[in-house]
Amino acid sequence: MARLRRHHDLGGTRYRMREKVFAIGDDFWIDTEDERHAFKVNGKALRLRSTFVLETPAGDELLTIQEKKLRVRDTMELEHDGRTVGTVRKALISPLRDRFTIGLGDGRELTAKGNIVDHEYEIERDGHEIAEISKRWFRIRDTYGIEIAPGEDDALILAAAVCIDEMAHD
Repeated sequence: MARLRRHHDLGGTRYRMREKVFAIGDDFWIDTEDERHAFKVNGKALRLRSTFVLETPAGDELLTIQEKKLRVRDTMELEHDGRTVGTVRKALISPLRDRFTIGLGDGRELTAKGNIVDHEYEIERDGHEIAEISKRWFRIRDTYGIEIAPGEDDALILAAAVCIDEMAHD
């Protein structure tokens, strides 16, 4: 059984993600630390651009995650019922640390910064950490953890992490 090793406790829910082993056509589960299926990432096959759908365990669609082509920098959009609720962008210049911005549909912005490629980073809003991503929490190869602070939109943050993983490893 894979147990999460404590790193920094936000007091929120912890999820287990697979490291960049998903591709178009692949499906995988995002599990809680007690090994319950929390969300499914459905990789839509036969599409010209990277498209994933974040679903409930029952198969209800929560967010569509879609790569946007013909942009100056890497961009993926998060959509719900046909409207954009978030846009994840890779920073053009990123000295010392990797950085992504997550523009939300309500005008707010989140920032992901740290060692993105090695899955050791934080997501912040207004300088306050709302999620922490770490490979060190698990002993299982190709697995990393995401802890999300209470009161946050877990589905949105997990979908943003899928975008970041997809763009960081292209």
